[in-house]
Amino acid sequence: MTPSRVNVWLSGLVAAVILAPVAVLFMLSLSADVDLAGQIAAITVNSLALALLTVLGSVAIGVPLALVTSYADLPGRRFWVATLSAPLAVPSYLGAFAFFAAFGPGGELSVLSGLPLPPVKGLAGATLVMTLYTFPFVLLSTRAALAGLDVSVLEAARTLGMPLPTALWKVVLPRVRNGIAAGALLVALYTLSDFGTPALLQLDTFTRVIFVEYNAFGLDRAALLSLQLLGFVALILLLESRLRASRERPGRTMTLKLPGAIKVLCLVGASVIVLAALALPVAIFTLWLVRDGAVGFDPGYLLNSVYVSLLAAVATVLVALPVAFAASAGRLGRLFERITYLGFGIPGIVLGTALVYLGLQLSFLYQTVTLLVVAYMIRFLPLAVGAVRATLARRNNDLTGAARSLGASPFEVFRRISLPLSLPGLVAGAALVFLEAMRELPATLMLRPTGFETIGTYLWRTYEAGYFGRGAIPGLLLMLVSAVAVMMMVLGEGRLSRRHSR
Repeated sequence: MTPSRVNVWLSGLVAAVILAPVAVLFMLSLSADVDLAGQIAAITVNSLALALLTVLGSVAIGVPLALVTSYADLPGRRFWVATLSAPLAVPSYLGAFAFFAAFGPGGELSVLSGLPLPPVKGLAGATLVMTLYTFPFVLLSTRAALAGLDVSVLEAARTLGMPLPTALWKVVLPRVRNGIAAGALLVALYTLSDFGTPALLQLDTFTRVIFVEYNAFGLDRAALLSLQLLGFVALILLLESRLRASRERPGRTMTLKLPGAIKVLCLVGASVIVLAALALPVAIFTLWLVRDGAVGFDPGYLLNSVYVSLLAAVATVLVALPVAFAASAGRLGRLFERITYLGFGIPGIVLGTALVYLGLQLSFLYQTVTLLVVAYMIRFLPLAVGAVRATLARRNNDLTGAARSLGASPFEVFRRISLPLSLPGLVAGAALVFLEAMRELPATLMLRPTGFETIGTYLWRTYEAGYFGRGAIPGLLLMLVSAVAVMMMVLGEGRLSRRHSR
C-alpha cells in the first residue's frame, strides 16, 4: 500500500473519531427527561440574547476601530492594532473572574475607590465581558476586508460633495459587509460555546446548565442540551462557510488626516478598551498576589498543565500529519479533513459530556490523562492540520517527482523529503495546540483524573470556594501564556508581511 493510500485510511479513522462524540450524544439524548422543555426555552432565550447582544457590541466597537486603524493617521498605529487584538488571545473567563471580583458591593474597585459600584453579572455583565474579549474578531476581519478596498471609490464620493462620514457609511461599509459579517458570526460562535464567562457571571446559558446537569449525574439531560447547543453552533458554522469576501480590484490605500480633537477621542476610546480588557485583569491578579502571596498554589499544578499540554501537542501533530497529507492528495482526503474541522466547532462542555459517557463504558479510559489528551486532540486538531497544510501548500512538487524518477520508493520520498519539508508546520501547529490546551477549562474540569489539578481547574476551584486571592498565580500564569500567544501571532503576521513584500 502506498503512503498516499495509508494517509487516506488513517485520515478516515481520525474523521470517525471526531464524529463519535456526536453519535454518543444522539444515543444518550434518547432517554432524556422531557420535563426539560420549559428549561430549554429559558436557556435558549438567555443564550441567544447573550450571543446577539455580544455581536452588536462587538460590531459597534470593532468596525469603527477597524476604520480608524486602517485609514487614520494615528500615532503608533501598529502598536494599537497589536494591543487591540490582544484580548482575543486572553481566555474570556479570566476577564469574567477579574470583573466579578472588582465590581459590586465589597469588590476590589469599590473598596479602593469608596464608591458603590454596580456588580458585573447576569446578562448585562456577561455581554460586557464577552464583548471586550470578542470584538477583535470583527476588528481583524473588517481590517482584512478594508485592506483590499481601492480608495478611489471613496475619493470619487468625496469629490461629488459627500461628507466623509456619509461616504464611509454609504460607500465603504457596504463593500466590506462580508468581512464584518464573518467576524460577527465568529463572535456568535465563541459566545455560544463559552462556558467560563456565563458560569462565573451567573447567567443560565446552555453551557452553564449542561455543566450543572453533568454534576447532578444527569448525563442524558446534559446530552439533550448539548445537542440543542450543537444545533445552533452548526447553523452558525454553515452561515460562516457560505460567506465569501467580495474581491476588489487592488488599488491605492488611503491615510486620513483627522482633526486633532477627533484623533484624541479615538486614542482615548482605544485606551479605555485596552484598560478594561487587559489592564484591569492584570491589576486585580497582581493586587491579590501582593496581598495574599502564593498561598495554596502548588507548582505541581503548573507542571500538570505543561505535561498534559505537551502530550496533547505531540499527539495532535502526529494525528494531523496523515490528515494534512491525505487532504493534499485527493478529494476523499479533503472530505476527511473537513470533518476534522467539526471538532473545533464542538464546544468543550459538549465534547466533555460525550467523552465522559465513553469513558464510563470503557473503564480503562475513565478519568485518565489519555482521555483528556483525546479531548484536546479532537478540539484543537484543526489548528495543527491548518499549520501543516500551509507548509505543504508551499512544497515544491518537483523535488518529490525528481526523487521518484531517480528510483526512490514512496516511503523513502516521504521520509527524506516530504516529512522534513513539513517540519515548520508541525512545530507551529504543536505550539498552537500547546497554548490552547494550557488555557482550556470545561473539558478539563469534566475529564481530568481525580486529584489532577491544572492551573485552569485550580483557578476555577478558588472561585467556587470564594478564595479569590488564591487565583492570583494561575491567573497571571494564564495571562503570560496568552501574551506568548499574542507575540507569536504578531511575529507570524510580520514574517508573512515581509515574505509577501519580497
